Amino acid sequence: METLLSDLQYPIGRPVLPTQPLTPQERAAYINQLAALPGQLTAAARQAGGVRLENSYRPGGWTGRQVIHHVADVHLNFYLRYRLALTEDNPTIRPFDLNASAALPDNDATPVTVSLALLEAVHSRWVTLLWHLTEEQWQRTFHHPAYQQTYTLDQALVQYSWHGRHHVGHLELLSP
Repeated sequence: METLLSDLQYPIGRPVLPTQPLTPQERAAYINQLAALPGQLTAAARQAGGVRLENSYRPGGWTGRQVIHHVADVHLNFYLRYRLALTEDNPTIRPFDLNASAALPDNDATPVTVSLALLEAVHSRWVTLLWHLTEEQWQRTFHHPAYQQTYTLDQALVQYSWHGRHHVGHLELLSP
């Protein structure tokens, strides 16, 4: 039972962060994954269909609707973390309660198409920024107080690319 729940919670496995700087080719692959995410999430939402988006992908998990709104909200935060790390020295980011955020009333009242459009817009800006970073900028950092860890922008790229694919995997679990 534990393995089944873990497979449902982590349909693409857990992320593995690099310990060394990424190569330009590795970076390009992750940036391309981020660029493709809005289309992939939209396709997975369509495939699941409207009624299934009201269901959870696993016992105790969020609904498909909550997942879509979560990805848009969090990826906006991820983009802003990059901007902070590029303009401040090792800023401490502000985490927030993801479950409390998923329970806010706008998640039920807002069509998922609004969050999908927001994700498309954020990724357009974010991916443009990522393609223009220098090698030195990729090694800039931010501190995450909830994990007591400092991340390079290379590590964040891997984590955030994984995050999007992880949630596409959740929506795919809702498909017929």
